[in-house]
Amino acid sequence: MKVLTIFSFLISTLLFVSCDETKKVIDVAGSVQLSGTYDIATVNGSAVNANGMSLTMAALDKSIRGTTGCNSFFGNYTLDLYAIQFGDLAVSEKMCDKVVMSTERALLDALKETGSYTMQEGELTLYSKADRGVLLVAKKQKTSGN
Repeated sequence: MKVLTIFSFLISTLLFVSCDETKKVIDVAGSVQLSGTYDIATVNGSAVNANGMSLTMAALDKSIRGTTGCNSFFGNYTLDLYAIQFGDLAVSEKMCDKVVMSTERALLDALKETGSYTMQEGELTLYSKADRGVLLVAKKQKTSGN
């Protein structure tokens, strides 16, 4: 009986560790897929590419940084399969044109409200955690390695 209990415990532990390792591999793969620099095309359905908005995501430390067309921002993100959340973002405080500042606020609010994402053919789409509405669409920049 004692041997059976020990054997059951070992099998349970092995299964638990295996599942955890699989989850880690999936998380790393998703983060690597997101790595790169993106030109932001739309925020809340409004085109913004003319403002020069971009963001860069780094898989190694799960960090995000970017420009709003006026100010720069940086912070971290967490990833769990297709769920993504951005932590508090630090933003520079330069004052710009009213329209640019309005677009900046929309971008920062969109990142704050993000709950999930899809990545298809180099296009990143961020979705609302409240209603799964599209918050942001960005196109991955091509690099010499891609």
